[in-house]
Amino acid sequence: MNENDQRRLESHLKRTFNHGGIKLKARKTADSVEVYVDDEFLGLVFEDEDGDGSFMFEMAILAEDLPPA
Repeated sequence: MNENDQRRLESHLKRTFNHGGIKLKARKTADSVEVYVDDEFLGLVFEDEDGDGSFMFEMAILAEDLPPA
């Protein structure tokens, strides 16, 4: 993922979630970036395989992080 796409995505996520602490960090693989809120890892953004300029955001939610039912 190039730097321009990374900046555009970071700006979009900050606006969408209304949180200025969102940061994207490069990974060893070029097709994705890590998403952080402040210093906490949140998920990954991948380039869509179609090559049309779209992206996929993936976030795991662990059972241990949820309040009891």
